[in-house]
Parts: sequence; structure tokens; C-alpha cells
Amino acid sequence: MTPGARAAAAIAVLDRVLAGQPAEVALTNWGRANRYAGSGDRAAVRDIVFDVLRGKRSCAAQGGAETARGLVLGWARKAGQEALFDGQGHAPAPPMPTEAPVAPSELQALDCPDWLAPSLRTGLGTDFAPVMQAMQSRAPVFLRVNLAKIPREAVREELAAVGIEAVSHPLSPSALEVVAGARRVQAAAAYLEGRIELQDAASQAVVDMLPLRDGMSVLDMCAGGGGKTLAMAARARLRLFAHDVERRRMADLPTRAARAGVAVRIVDQPEITGPYDLILTDVPCSGSGSWRRDPEGKWALTAARLAAVIGLQATIMDRAAGMLGPGGILGYATCSMIDAENGSQVAAFLARHTGWQLLEERRFTPLDGGDGFYCAILYRA
Repeated sequence: MTPGARAAAAIAVLDRVLAGQPAEVALTNWGRANRYAGSGDRAAVRDIVFDVLRGKRSCAAQGGAETARGLVLGWARKAGQEALFDGQGHAPAPPMPTEAPVAPSELQALDCPDWLAPSLRTGLGTDFAPVMQAMQSRAPVFLRVNLAKIPREAVREELAAVGIEAVSHPLSPSALEVVAGARRVQAAAAYLEGRIELQDAASQAVVDMLPLRDGMSVLDMCAGGGGKTLAMAARARLRLFAHDVERRRMADLPTRAARAGVAVRIVDQPEITGPYDLILTDVPCSGSGSWRRDPEGKWALTAARLAAVIGLQATIMDRAAGMLGPGGILGYATCSMIDAENGSQVAAFLARHTGWQLLEERRFTPLDGGDGFYCAILYRA
């Protein structure tokens, strides 16, 4: 496919996305219907689609309309590639006078939903504009080195030998940032044999904050895929339990745990296997810290959904507190940059529960290199 044909294909995919189809589904359906497209073509079309979704408002302004064609035209103009719209072969037709770019507002230029801007400004302060600009770009690819098996430098050299270039990242002693060869990671022996996992550097830093020690009984209460479960297992010899209200999210965890050489017990009723010395609650949230990876989530979030998830977070914290005895540690984490889900949520918990202390809290943003995260460590005195 020519670059122009790839742009036209991205328009076809985005037509489906704007009609309500998830981007991954639309891309899969397009690939199946266009078998002539090679892996490089599919990857290029996917990159255009997600670049557009990350910059939806600014692309619409540059392209003159929030249509699939207008969005891809805006993306091309931002990238200095308007020449792709030349009508040659399978390329899109040249721009019309009605498709002239328009001057964006501040929030359009930053690709920020208007209704969320006040909350994000509160949470980010003077970092608001730089963070929103960083969210317009693709997220880096990070690896977590299983330090229980291999030193970080040793695995970096092993990856280099198979064409994967990675550099140490300061957010965590276990973090490597992949700078070349990212598509080879999941076929590498280091990955298949549990020496590395794909995990954001800030997510690793959240686990680094937990005061883990050998012999502790630990529950990952909102385990999801189990990335933080395995990261905890690499730090200490734990009696480790994993729970998620949707058990299917943990489907791959037993295989990954076996690969990493750790024992994890999956539980449906965590109260039965408690009490615990430490519980990590990586709660459902707005996902505002990971919009680079899930740009559709930015535009799908509503005020009603945010209010509902804030209520759910409080319920999860209260439930976890009931499974910790005196001296227990509650780790509260979100991949959010909205204060109502972070510091304000923790303050509300402390107001509801006596005898608890906030030991530490930290906010991470894309300016630190990884995703946006928040973590608080609470102690039951």
C-alpha cells in the first residue's frame, strides 16, 4: 500500500469508530476484509488511527471537521503530510476549500475535554498544559525486569543480542524503556521464560512504594491482568493472593506466574483467606493517566461515569480496610490524574475511618516518563 492508500484506509476505519465501533474491532474487521494489506500496512494504518484518536480535537480543527476524513486530513497537516491527499491511485481526494483549518481553542489544541479541564487543572496545577501535550504522543514501551531471576543489565544485554534495544529508566530499579525492536519483545526468550514483563514504569514505581517483606500475607484486590501481582512477587517471598470482581481478567495470570516462577492463589472471596498484612487496591478509575494507551477512554468518559467510579473506589477501600488487622498496610492506587480520585479520595477515607495514618503518597505524570498514576500508603495504627 502507498502512504496515501494507508491514509484512505485509516479514514475507512475511523468511519466505523465514529459510528460507535471500538477501534481495535474496526481495525481487525478492516484487516480481514483487506487481506492484501501486509503486516507493515496494518501497523501503519493502526498508528494513524490511534494518533488521530489521541489528538481528536486538534485534528478536527486542522482538518476543518470532526469527520473521519477531516480527522485524518488534520493528522496529515499536523505531520506535514498533506500531500498524501492527492487523489492519486487509492489516496484520498485533495482538500476542498471548505476543509480549511480553523484556529483551535486552548483546550482543543491540548486535546482536552472541556468538562474535565477544571478537574485536571486542580490535580495537575502548573503541569496541566505540559501533561496534556505529552498525552498527545504515543506512550513509551516499558519492560519490568524480574529481578528475582536476573539483574537489569544482564537482561538488557540479552535483549540487545536479539535486536531489542532498551535503556534503564529512573522511575524504577526494574524498569527498561524499549527504544528499538518493541514488536520483537513477546517472541523473545526473556519474555517467554519470565525474565521480563511488559509493564509501565510508573506502574512499577507504585509497587516499589509498597513496604513488602518476606513472609507477608498480601492481597492484590483489583488484580486485573496481574502485572502488579507479579511485580510484588519479584520483590519479596510472599503468601500472595489475587482477586478481581471479573475473574476473566485474571485468565492469563496462572500461566504468567508459572513463567515467572512464583505462586499466586486466585480467590473469589478474599475475606475467607484474610486477614492480610498488606492489601493493594489498584482501583477502577477514569483512566486519565493512561489516555496515551487508551485514547478512546478520554472521549467516552462522562461526568456520570466519573461519579460512579469515585463511589466504587470508596467502597473498595472500605472493604479492604475490613480485611486488614492492626498494623496492616493499605496501598491505594489509580491510573488517574484527577484529584477527586486521588488525594481527595484518601482524605475522605481517613475521615471515615479512625486509627489510620497516611504514610506516603506520590503522583506520577507523563512528565516523569511513564503513565499518570497516584499511590498512597495507609497504615492501620
